[in-house]
Amino acid sequence: MATTSVSPQVVKPKSLNCPSCGAPVELRGFAHTLSVVCPNCLAVLDASTPEFKILQEFQGKERVQPKISLGSRGKLAGSLYQVIGFQQRGVVADGDFFCWDEYLLFNPYYGFRYLTEYQGHWNFVRVMRALPVKIASVGKPSVLFQGRRYRHFDRMTATTAYVLGEFPWQIRVGDSVSDEDFVSPPYMLSSESSDDEVTWSLGEYTPGKQIWAAFQLPGSPPQPSGVFANQPSPYEGKPGSAWRTWLWLNVVLVAIALFFTMASSNREVFHDSYVFTPAMKTEAAFVTPTFELTGRTSNVDIAVRTDLNNNWAYFNFALINEDTGQDFDFGREVSYYRDSEGSEGSPKDSVIVPRVPSGKYYLRVEPEMESRSFQSMRYELSVHRDVPNNIFFWIAALLLLIPPIFTTVRAARFESARWRESDYAPVGSSSGGDD
Repeated sequence: MATTSVSPQVVKPKSLNCPSCGAPVELRGFAHTLSVVCPNCLAVLDASTPEFKILQEFQGKERVQPKISLGSRGKLAGSLYQVIGFQQRGVVADGDFFCWDEYLLFNPYYGFRYLTEYQGHWNFVRVMRALPVKIASVGKPSVLFQGRRYRHFDRMTATTAYVLGEFPWQIRVGDSVSDEDFVSPPYMLSSESSDDEVTWSLGEYTPGKQIWAAFQLPGSPPQPSGVFANQPSPYEGKPGSAWRTWLWLNVVLVAIALFFTMASSNREVFHDSYVFTPAMKTEAAFVTPTFELTGRTSNVDIAVRTDLNNNWAYFNFALINEDTGQDFDFGREVSYYRDSEGSEGSPKDSVIVPRVPSGKYYLRVEPEMESRSFQSMRYELSVHRDVPNNIFFWIAALLLLIPPIFTTVRAARFESARWRESDYAPVGSSSGGDD
């Protein structure tokens, strides 16, 4: 037996006429609609009565054009919704009026949802039946909802400034509610309190591009301005990851440094003691006995240790290859002063000459001191071959600090910008009304 498929019946919007101007008024929310705004004269009408009683005449000076037109359909959270209402709400802060847009969405099976927009920041909102639980916290008050902690952001009085479309409650321009917001990005938990009820809603931050794609809107969404209360941080989790990476890289760096330290022979190839008296007129420069540098090309550490006390000395050095005449010239100043308040400087110093080929070498030494000083200086010279030098590893460790510090600072600046708009903004910072 053949069967015939029957398409579901499409329920058309109910159409009535405005008692103020006679213009047709459509009801898309069916029996749910309790008030509707005439699209022609913007009078607010009572949709619960057959005669469409006028609740409020339009007193504004100019119309507001919603970014998403009434009647538009878009798919959000996997369901198709139609825009049936629009209102502008705002708060007064420091003598200025800050407003945001709210769109009422309707689906015959899933009921009502909301879209809010403030300075390019969008939230997809649904009314909650369950209530959050207040929890003990230090600093900002917090609530717990569905296993997630939300921190108090702000408290304000929100006033309706403009309405368009239809609503499941009797709306009027000038209606006010007490609003409290709690945030846990990307979510915002809000309560609206009037004289007879408290309504909790949960908003999820939604990028403008996603809204534009859902409703197939032309052009591009307005660029977000500033940081919104529940805007997800682009640096979420990155500081911790950067510091963990820094820690592991330092572990590797220490392991490499230890390897090179153990691989360095650090052999002493020359050591001798000398005395220098600046008042003597003899030639100060001299050369040391020859010593041999063996093994691979590596560094040479030349150290000088003196008995200076409240005096200074300067050493001109030259490390010279006996066979080739190749030389490495350098100088070191040694100074040491002390008194009852402490000491300054050091009676010893050293220098590392990098990449010295193997061969036979000697040192040319020329000490200098105050020429009028009759005080003699005793000093020792020592030469070590292939000494461990960790300066490059310290430099690398400091450079590795840059990425995690940079990421941490940027994350902190983002969070600072977020809370600067809250009731907990630092003294002296400006804040506006967000929702």
